[in-house]
Amino acid sequence: PVDCSFSHGVCDWKQDTDDDFDWNLADRDSGDGYYMAVPGFVGHKKDMGRLKLLLTDLKPKSSYCLIFSYRLAGERVGKLRVFLASKKTAPVWEESKGKDERWRTGKIEIFQAAETTNSITFESERGKGKTGEIGVDNVILTSGLCPED
Repeated sequence: PVDCSFSHGVCDWKQDTDDDFDWNLADRDSGDGYYMAVPGFVGHKKDMGRLKLLLTDLKPKSSYCLIFSYRLAGERVGKLRVFLASKKTAPVWEESKGKDERWRTGKIEIFQAAETTNSITFESERGKGKTGEIGVDNVILTSGLCPED
């Protein structure tokens, strides 16, 4: 598996330079390691911040599962979307608000056709709220279909 947790830095993460703000490293509550976060007060409403994970060596015609932890904390904090490079226009995953401030798990199946996905982008869109944050952690890409819960 490709383990892209931010504490080990196995993967190649790039901040998008055409967006409005950067994601920041934040300390985990447990004190062991980091996650990536966008605080609710950064930027103006509808501003975007994109964090791109560059993938190399994904085999064509095979399936992968992207599993990640995410948190949308705070009232009207905004949206979190995930895009695959091979399907640029529409997000493959989107979440706008959490029921609570807990971390949840997102799963996305990626099927590599002849054209392979060479990057995954996490996009944060600023909401109306002034507090809270959008966080992403423990991004793991494994080969095969996503496990059932």
